[in-house]
Amino acid sequence: MGPQRSNDRSSASLTAMWDHSGTHKSVGRARLYNGEPFPFLPLHPPGAATDHHHSALSRASPPTPPKTPPASAQTLAPRPPDCNVEAPDRRPRGRPRAADAAAKAAEKAKALAADGTTAPAAAAAAKKKMVAEEEDPRLRWAFVRKVYCILALQVAATAGIATAACYVRPVPRFFEHGRPAAVWSVFIAILVAPILVMIPMLRFRERHPVNLVLLGIFTLCCSLSIAVSASTTVGVAVLQAAILTATAVIGLTLFTFWAIERGYDFDFMFPFLFTSLLTLLVYITIQIFIPLGRVGTTIYGLLATLVFSGYIVFDTHMLLKRHTYNEYIVAAIALYLDVINLFMSQIMLTIQ
Repeated sequence: MGPQRSNDRSSASLTAMWDHSGTHKSVGRARLYNGEPFPFLPLHPPGAATDHHHSALSRASPPTPPKTPPASAQTLAPRPPDCNVEAPDRRPRGRPRAADAAAKAAEKAKALAADGTTAPAAAAAAKKKMVAEEEDPRLRWAFVRKVYCILALQVAATAGIATAACYVRPVPRFFEHGRPAAVWSVFIAILVAPILVMIPMLRFRERHPVNLVLLGIFTLCCSLSIAVSASTTVGVAVLQAAILTATAVIGLTLFTFWAIERGYDFDFMFPFLFTSLLTLLVYITIQIFIPLGRVGTTIYGLLATLVFSGYIVFDTHMLLKRHTYNEYIVAAIALYLDVINLFMSQIMLTIQ
């Protein structure tokens, strides 16, 4: 009875190691067959046929096929419409990302071409737009001081040449009593020379020192026209026009500094100023062929004073907010032309 009882206990203990699904609970003693646990055979009681025991051991039970999930579980549920989860970026590093960047740049260039804007023009516009956002205030004020130093030298040179022309009597005598053909030839040459010099000067405006040499020649050509006007005008009128011009320039400059410090923007003025300048050019052309006398000159003086006063405000705004640090020649030319044109308009008003 002893051995019979021990075998029964062994059979019971081995049978208890299996749950209802047939999965073995002993990890250390489990045998694997094709990835599935191979079940232990229960011990036979004494007296059982040994050949049946060996035949049972020799027959391997087929592996349990894996359970297939139902069709509903295999089908992926649709992603909700408000799901913002993006798929992870599985692109390899290196060249594919560079290729994507090149493709985006090409698409941007095509979009600019479709809008009629070239890539260099768009880049220049973006650079000028970001000047006020990403800059050091000390660099901006150094740029402003540089431009005003150049402007002061230009105005001083113009004033010196005009004063010399007023004291050299043959100059006004030639324009008052000279031959008309010679006078008109010199007058046209004086008017055309600044335009001819301005073309290469704007082209080489960032090439030092060529830009400064061309700027000096341009200032000399403009000073000749101021000298002719001053030499043929009464000295008191010239002095009065100079005082009025200096007062207007200083006042408008201080006003522009104050307004920009408080966040005002003067970009909106450009279309009106450009249209007014074209109107003045047409008016001068009419005055040449159909002179209106003193009334026409007074009207021109008033209109020119308003237009070039607005240009002083606009160009000062461009100096403080828009021009890049390499455009000091352009900024100086703009302010210089505003000053001398305002001076000429004051002369036309004071001689009446």
